[in-house]
Amino acid sequence: MTYELLTALAAFAFVTSITPGPNNLMLMASGANFGFRRTIPHMLGVGLGFVFMVVLIGAGLAQVFETYPISYQVLKVVSIAYLLYLAWKIATAAPPGEAEQAGTPLTFLQAALFQWVNPKAWAMALTAVSAYAPSQSFGAIALVAVIFGLVNVPSVGSWTILGQQMRRLLSNPSRLRAFNVVMAVLLLGSLYPVLFP
Repeated sequence: MTYELLTALAAFAFVTSITPGPNNLMLMASGANFGFRRTIPHMLGVGLGFVFMVVLIGAGLAQVFETYPISYQVLKVVSIAYLLYLAWKIATAAPPGEAEQAGTPLTFLQAALFQWVNPKAWAMALTAVSAYAPSQSFGAIALVAVIFGLVNVPSVGSWTILGQQMRRLLSNPSRLRAFNVVMAVLLLGSLYPVLFP
């Protein structure tokens, strides 16, 4: 891969990883509700789960959608249903004191599996593999995955830190509830490109 293509890939990875989407909104809400330390498994699950997704898509999983177009529609319906469920969970999250006893952030495995129903993750992975690893060689796919892993974890971590910093402002239960409702609405808003392409 040329230096120019590598730079373009790193820029694509950064822009797509740092911009708002389901992962980042959920991490910000988790940072606000549970703090940075308790959200680390969630962050790592996002980063490493996405790396694994890129590798599998590069290995040929994308061809399943070409061969069986209905599978993409099924994935779309499952994704929307799961994001609706997550939006509800965020909107009804307990205040910080209660959250530490009653609620838990997503685990590493839950966050990694979430990538498979995250419409933004699918768009990012399919674009990254087709644009930056067109040869479909294992080396090119692995490089795309590694670049995303290196860029993604710090990017999503910044959203967790933002949520944690907001925690002091959100110590009032009514402000936290309002924040969680706004995060849930924004998460639902992230479905717009999926519902109306």
